[in-house]
Amino acid sequence: MKPTVYLETTIISYLTAKPSRDVIIAGHQQITHAWWNDHRQDFELFVSQLVVKEIGSGNPEMAAKRLALIHGLKALAMTETALNLAQSLISSGPLPQKAADDAIHIALAAVNEVDYLLSWNCKHITNLFIQRDLAKILARQGFRLPTIGTPESFMGE
Repeated sequence: MKPTVYLETTIISYLTAKPSRDVIIAGHQQITHAWWNDHRQDFELFVSQLVVKEIGSGNPEMAAKRLALIHGLKALAMTETALNLAQSLISSGPLPQKAADDAIHIALAAVNEVDYLLSWNCKHITNLFIQRDLAKILARQGFRLPTIGTPESFMGE
């Protein structure tokens, strides 16, 4: 059985965006493409209803490209348990209210016992200091924080 990976919205966005003129973002885009082309087949990939909603918004042509990219991937259901858990990640302090969708991504991955969460959201999701606090909150509620990282951290040999 392959390890499971939850793809947060930034991954899909980086795969379909026009190449950035910002060197850091351009590098992230290239790394994301390399992971997608060379490593995704090593994992069972998941998205969620929230990812579908987020990538389906904006420019209709780009939204169609993003949605086509995830066609056939399994979507994790938005459950009451996940929503309650997301709210506790905010009310307990590690995530601000404005990061409610980030909390939902994390909670969905935890509730569904996904092995890995892949994201370029370094402010709230891949932030190591926040992850430490998230892991404590999740453990108190009987859940395990998935291993969280960027595509670059998933490309080791």
